[in-house]
Amino acid sequence: MQLPARGEDRGVLWRLTRGGRVSHLFGTVHVGKPGWQVLGPLTAAALRASDTLALEIDPTDPALLAALTDKTPAPRLPEALNQRLLVATQRACLPLLALAGLHPVLQATTLTVLDARWLGLDPNHSLEMLLAQRAKSRRMKVVSLESAELQKQVLVPADAAEAVAVIEQALDQLENLTSRRVLDRLVRAWESGDLATLERYEQWCECAGTDEERAFLRRLNDERNAPLADRITRLHGQGRRVFAAIGALHMTGPAALPRLLAERGFKVERVNFAPDPARSAAADMPQEPGVPTATAAATASPAAASTRSPR
Repeated sequence: MQLPARGEDRGVLWRLTRGGRVSHLFGTVHVGKPGWQVLGPLTAAALRASDTLALEIDPTDPALLAALTDKTPAPRLPEALNQRLLVATQRACLPLLALAGLHPVLQATTLTVLDARWLGLDPNHSLEMLLAQRAKSRRMKVVSLESAELQKQVLVPADAAEAVAVIEQALDQLENLTSRRVLDRLVRAWESGDLATLERYEQWCECAGTDEERAFLRRLNDERNAPLADRITRLHGQGRRVFAAIGALHMTGPAALPRLLAERGFKVERVNFAPDPARSAAADMPQEPGVPTATAAATASPAAASTRSPR
């Protein structure tokens, strides 16, 4: 595929100023398209102006998959649920043993991410992967703001019954195409910089209908934001010009990262991309039944996108 000569700015970007230095905060999605591999002019300029790329976790780190591979016994699944997981693995065109080393929750989450391929999206083309490759080619420092172990703890409930419920929900959403439908809406809102739609995620994600599901969302997003903000603040305070690329849903809600960074003394300014009327109109179009949502777990953590089987 021939890449476009000039990229388009997509997503949401903020300029962070403190102590006479400028850093940037970029909201990402953990999947991508080949056509997104050329950054838009404002995003590219922000990356060039930085000396450190800060990601939730570095997807190019060879130790990542090893860290996510289970070292403790997983809960025994009901046979019917185990069979559904195997069928979903086959449907994703993976060998049955491809995900065997992962906890069943991570298997289900990985299958949800891989289902994005029906939308022309792929974790191999994720924004994190693109940015890490660009940064390393420029010999920028690349740091992980979290560990794979921490993300695994967030994604995988310690309680066996809760873990089974998460797997059941993920498979339900795969089988009835809910995950595909929601991911489609999420990505279109992100692509057009529609932060208002992302703010309303819980209203349309079909994943926040119970107290348990809402608590899981808080754990996946809000509860991680203060440590992420603290780490960005420390890096900036060390004299670095940081380009922090973090999942776009972390930019929403009462504990949104731009708000937390403002509380830590940054002047936070949204970088406005030139509107693309065609993209904005597409994001506002009604959803067709049966057309592509990634579950909250799949959209909240790049660790899930990094657990794919090698091609």
